[in-house]
Amino acid sequence: MKAWIPHEHGRSMLGPVPDGVRVEIAPEPDRLPSDPSGVGFWVPPFLARSETVRLAADLPDLRVVQLLTAGADAWAGRLPDGVVLCDARGVHDSPTAEWVVTAILAQLRAFPFFARAQSRHEWSYASATPTDELAGKRVLVVGAGSIGAALVARLLPFEVELTLVARTARPEQGVRGVADLPELLPAADIVVLLVPLTDATRGMVDARFLAAMADGALLVNAARGPVADTEALVAELQTGRLSAALDVTDPEPLPPGHPLWDLPNVLLTPHVGGTVRGLHPRGYRLAGAQLRRFVAGEPLLNEVVDGY
Repeated sequence: MKAWIPHEHGRSMLGPVPDGVRVEIAPEPDRLPSDPSGVGFWVPPFLARSETVRLAADLPDLRVVQLLTAGADAWAGRLPDGVVLCDARGVHDSPTAEWVVTAILAQLRAFPFFARAQSRHEWSYASATPTDELAGKRVLVVGAGSIGAALVARLLPFEVELTLVARTARPEQGVRGVADLPELLPAADIVVLLVPLTDATRGMVDARFLAAMADGALLVNAARGPVADTEALVAELQTGRLSAALDVTDPEPLPPGHPLWDLPNVLLTPHVGGTVRGLHPRGYRLAGAQLRRFVAGEPLLNEVVDGY
């Protein structure tokens, strides 16, 4: 059996490779290492394009797709029958949680404003102080998976009040359900989006959602761009009533001239939340463990069901 991975340095990161498995490097759909037959286990490139997803249909012996991304929206429902899709849950917990904390602090402490002032050589103390602060804030985290848990661990030392929301309520864990959002949104100072992109979450943050947020609240999107209705988001942000920190947008990449670029109350980063130096070591450790499980006939981790 052949196993395809996208990076040469991934070979050493996989750990022990089972007997009878030949690891080959397949960085892109137009740079395949061999005939597609015999490929049973495939680790696609990190942020796969549509042509990469379509390649699965040309791999007749494919049985497992192990993603390096936590989100599986580009792949779910698009693989041939009999192919198991697994995401990289756990791999991106710490870096994504770090990005969220960084983005919150940057916005509350006016770092984008100070960065612009620095570029003008302007000592801007009187223009921006006093800034806001994180201590005492009410933080609503929409998405109570492994990244949400990592974020909670990092936010608790900041003396915040945390509320987690999941697809369905888990009262025994103190997790509310999405049906409670109309009640919860007006009471939150910060709303963090960490949900996967599914049919249920696409457009979740619409005009009604945004209108329910408190005046002066901060929206943080570390999920996927289409979770928010971009037209509604721009319209609300242009009023200045809310602010936002966005690592993802719709469309993505965000085209030049888009209004989100120039809004002073928006902090934008180009989908970098999970792209850190530790990504490949953690991702390939998971892929190696999954490859060994697959060959041994053991249950796989992180199997994607209904988009999750």
